[in-house]
Amino acid sequence: MIIVNLDVMLAKRKMSVTELSEKVGITMANISILKNGKAKAIRFSTLDAICKTLNCQPGDILECVEEDD
Repeated sequence: MIIVNLDVMLAKRKMSVTELSEKVGITMANISILKNGKAKAIRFSTLDAICKTLNCQPGDILECVEEDD
């Protein structure tokens, strides 16, 4: 299972969802979907833009954890 730690990175960078949305150029609704773990996919271009804006690596945002059966 993939966990999205976008909220953690936003807090570390002291950045709001609104500010990230404006800098990356995607809607607040789409950032919220990512942040809340509801996204089914993410484009590499979007991930790249988020990483550049937050000055981080994809692994800082995305985490793979084993699901409990």
